[in-house]
Amino acid sequence: MPDTFTPSSDILAHNRAAWDALARQQCEWSQPVGSDIIAQARRSEWQIHLTPGRLPASWLPNVQGKRILCLASAGGQQAPVLAAAGADVTVFDLSQEQLNKDRFVARRDNLTLTFAQGDMRDLSRFADESFDYIIHPISNQYVPDIRPVWRGCYRILAKGGKLISSFFNPVVFIGDRAAHYAEQGVIRPRFSLPYSDVDDLTPEELAAKRARGEAVVFGHSLDEQIGGQLEAGFLLTGFYEDKQPNPRFLIDRFMPTFIATCAIKQGEASLRETG
Repeated sequence: MPDTFTPSSDILAHNRAAWDALARQQCEWSQPVGSDIIAQARRSEWQIHLTPGRLPASWLPNVQGKRILCLASAGGQQAPVLAAAGADVTVFDLSQEQLNKDRFVARRDNLTLTFAQGDMRDLSRFADESFDYIIHPISNQYVPDIRPVWRGCYRILAKGGKLISSFFNPVVFIGDRAAHYAEQGVIRPRFSLPYSDVDDLTPEELAAKRARGEAVVFGHSLDEQIGGQLEAGFLLTGFYEDKQPNPRFLIDRFMPTFIATCAIKQGEASLRETG
C-alpha cells in the first residue's frame, strides 16, 4: 500500500471502505434503531441524536411533511426515525453499507426513504431549495475541505430552512496519541490546527493507519466549521457543547468535545410551518 494519497480520489475510496467495514462491525453509529423506537416516532414521540445527548426540541419542533436531507448520516438511526415521524427523508452517504442500515429499517418497519450515495462536498444532484431541513451529524472530519459542504447545504435549503450539524471540538486533534502519554495522564500537544492525517502523520504512521483500515481524518478549525457556515450565508441560531460519555482521549475527561450548531437560511420562509 503506498504511503501517499493522490488528492481526493484515494482518500474518498479509502474512507468509503473504512466505513463499510465499520458498518459491518456494528460500530456506535451503525446500530439501527429498534422497531419500538419507530413505533414511538409514529406516535409523535421521538428524538434524534447528533451528539450523545438529546437534540434541543426547539431545533426540530415539527417534521410532519417536511423535506429532510440526512447528510452523511446513514446508519439506521436518524433517517428512519424522522420518516416514521412523518417527514419526507432522503439519506445521502458515502458508504453503501451505512445506507444498507437504513434500508434494513425501512424494509423491517415499512418506511419510505430515498437513498443516494456520494461525497458530501458534491450536492449537485439536488436542485436549489430542495429541502426544509438538513441533518448533518458528526462526519465532516472525513473530508479535507468542508466549505463546499456548507455552500452546497445553503443552496439546496429552502429559505427559512435549517442546517443542524455536529462536529468535534478541534482540540481533540492536537495531542500526541502515543499510548504512554495517556497512561501517564499527560496531554502533550503535537499537532497544530487545522489537522490532517495525510499531512501531519509521518509516512510510517499514515501507512500503518491505512493498513489497519482506519478512516483518514481531518481536524477542521472552528473558523472552518462555524465561520464556514456564516460565510456560506447562514445565520447561527443555536449552539451547544456535549461531553463524551466514553472518553477516547484524555482531553475528553476534562471538557466537552462535541459541538452542535443550528443555522438558518435567511429570507422569506418557504416552509409551510417554520419552527
